[in-house]
Amino acid sequence: MCCAGRMMLGTFSILLVLAHTAAAAGCEFGPFPYRATGIVCRMTKPAALLLNQETAQVIQAAFRNAKFPNITGERSMRLLGRVAYGLSNIQVNDLSIERSEVELREDNAFTIAIKNVTALFRGTLTYGYAGAWFLQLFHSVDFEIESSIDLQLNINLMCQKEQVAPDASDCYLTFHKLTLHLQGDKQPGWLKQLFTDFISFTLKLVLKREVCKEINGVAQTLTNFILDLAANFVQDKDIIVDISLAADPVIKGSYIESHHKGLVVYKNISSVLSDSVFSPSLLTEDRMLYFWLSEHSLSSLAAAAFLDGRLVLNLRGEKLQELFEMEDSEVQRKAVQMIFQGTSYNDSVAKVWSLTQPQISPQPEGTVVRSLAAVEVSILPAGGEPLVALYMEKEITVTIQATYAEKKLILQPVDSSIEIKVFKCTADPSGTDPSIQSFLQNMILVAGIPEVTSSIGSALTALLNSKRLDLFDIINPEIITRKGYVIVQLDFGFPSHLLLNFLEKSL
Repeated sequence: MCCAGRMMLGTFSILLVLAHTAAAAGCEFGPFPYRATGIVCRMTKPAALLLNQETAQVIQAAFRNAKFPNITGERSMRLLGRVAYGLSNIQVNDLSIERSEVELREDNAFTIAIKNVTALFRGTLTYGYAGAWFLQLFHSVDFEIESSIDLQLNINLMCQKEQVAPDASDCYLTFHKLTLHLQGDKQPGWLKQLFTDFISFTLKLVLKREVCKEINGVAQTLTNFILDLAANFVQDKDIIVDISLAADPVIKGSYIESHHKGLVVYKNISSVLSDSVFSPSLLTEDRMLYFWLSEHSLSSLAAAAFLDGRLVLNLRGEKLQELFEMEDSEVQRKAVQMIFQGTSYNDSVAKVWSLTQPQISPQPEGTVVRSLAAVEVSILPAGGEPLVALYMEKEITVTIQATYAEKKLILQPVDSSIEIKVFKCTADPSGTDPSIQSFLQNMILVAGIPEVTSSIGSALTALLNSKRLDLFDIINPEIITRKGYVIVQLDFGFPSHLLLNFLEKSL
C-alpha cells in the first residue's frame, strides 16, 4: 500500500522509476513530517536498474507517438536565387535503442541516459527555386533521414496536491548522425548536399522539441496510470488507505524513498497519526524494495475491517468436522455427542466473529493480536428454527508470524492464549462439566485459532490477487516485525506486459 505507489509491491516501485523521484515542490509538510508517516517505500539502485530496462519501451513509444510538424524554410543562393523547401508527412521507422543507463544523484535528482537511439525518418520533401534568369522549378521527392541520437533525461518529481508529479522537461538530444537520402539515392549529390545543409539545424530543433515534449507527456500519463492503480490497490469498497505524501521524497546515491500518510478512511471517517516512529535508519539497502508499515496503519485497517463486518467466519460440513474432530479420543467423542446431539455436521453451522476491534501490536516475536471473540454453534433442524447448541465469548491473545510464498500470504499462529468470559451450552446448562470446557478450550487453541488465521490469510491473498499482485514475480520476501512497525523487504521481477498493454491502449 505504498509509493507514488502500496500492498501492490511492484506497482509503487514502477511509479518511482518511471517518474524518477526528486526534490518535491509545492507542498508544505511542516517541521516534523516523519511524525505523520504511516507507510514508507524504499527502492534501492538494483531495482532502479532493473526497472530502467523498461525505459526503452517508454522511449520507443514516445518516438512513435510524436507528431512531427511540417518543416519549412528558405534561403537565397547565388546563381540559383531564392530556394524554398518543406518536409511533410514525417514518420519514424526502424527505431532501436542500444542501451539505457540510470543514475541516482546525491543532489536529489535522477538521470536516465539513452545511448545510440537509431531511427529512420521518412517523409516528403517539396522544394522550388526561382533562378537568376526567372527559371522556376518545383519538385517533390520522397526522403529518408538516417539518425543516431543520444538522449539524456534529468527528471524531477514535484509534489502537487500531495501527490507526485514528474517533470521530464529537462531533456537533451545529441546527434551523432543525421543523413538525408532523396528518392532512395544513397550517393552524395549537389541537391542532397544543398538540402542537408539547409534543413539539418532546423530538423534537430524540431526533433528535440517534439520528442522531449512527448516523453514528458508519456511520463505524466504513466504517473497518472500508476497513481490510479495504486489508489485502486489500497481501496476496497468503503475502506481506503490514504497514500498521499507525508514528507518530501528523497533520492540518495543508492536508493529512492517516498513517505506516505497511510491513514485509513472508513465511510469518510479518517484515522489520525501524529507520533510515527519512522526513521530512515530503520531500513537497509540490501534488498531491492522495502515497505515500512506503522502499527497505526495496521491497527486502523483491522478496526475498519471490524466496523465493516468482515471479521466473521462460518464453518460447516467438512470444515466443521475437522475442527471438532481434531483428535480421536473418548473425551472428544463424548463432548461432540453432547454438543451436537447426534446432528450431522452438514446440518450444523459454527459462527466465529470478533465482538470488539482487534488490537494489533507488532513485536520482535511476531504481530500480537488481542480481541474479544464469540463462537456460536447452531443446529439446523429440517423445517425448524435454528437451535443454539453452544455460545462462548472469550478473550484471545495470539502472536502471528506472516510469510509470503508461492503468491500466497500465510499467517501462522506461534503462541496463543484464551480466557473464556461467557459459556452457554444446552448439553451443560450449569456449565459445570469440566470435560466439555476443557475440550472446547483445547479445540480453540489447537484447531480453532489456526483455522481462523488460515481463513484470514486466504481472504487477504484473494484480495491482494484481485488487485493484480499475483502478476508480479516476488522473490524471497521477508516480513519482519519490530515494536511498533512491520517491514516487508523483497526482490522482484517486473511484468513487462503491464506496461506494454498500457502503452498500446493509451498512446
